[in-house]
Amino acid sequence: MPILVEPTTAVRRSFLEAWGELDDSEQRWMGARGFHEEWSRERAEDPVQFARMVDAIRAQADESLPPPADIVHETMLWFVDGIDWIGRVAIRHDLTPVLLELGGHIGYFVRPSARRRGYATQMLTQSLPIAARLGIDPALLTCDEDNEVSRRVILAAGGELEDERHGKLRFWVPTRTS
Repeated sequence: MPILVEPTTAVRRSFLEAWGELDDSEQRWMGARGFHEEWSRERAEDPVQFARMVDAIRAQADESLPPPADIVHETMLWFVDGIDWIGRVAIRHDLTPVLLELGGHIGYFVRPSARRRGYATQMLTQSLPIAARLGIDPALLTCDEDNEVSRRVILAAGGELEDERHGKLRFWVPTRTS
């Protein structure tokens, strides 16, 4: 059964395969960045650079490290089944004014070849207790107003629609169970 884990070099091959499934406009969804660097797929093919990327992604959650201006700490988790990388969840520890309007606390991505199997719902559900441990309750999630799939994922996790702003639907999702 797939689970959320901290980024790890153990899934390097399938992470790169997933990255290869994307066109240029989708590259940002891989979350291959740190506070001060972004990696390209070509650069991440080098095992040493991939390990550096994993370390940089993990470091974004470390609240003892100051983030750049207008950036918040973020816990990135990878959704894996053994050594197969399926997707990722990003949990932002705080909200900037822009994230409050358009981005929210939690974002998720499923690789194209693994879509339509319920993984996004599983990832979001598994991430909610982690968000609660970070002191987030409820969590803000947003999606494009025409993204029916993401809307259903958020509703399945208990999301309550607040409103629509700038073409984005804004939902509040409880992170703690009663």
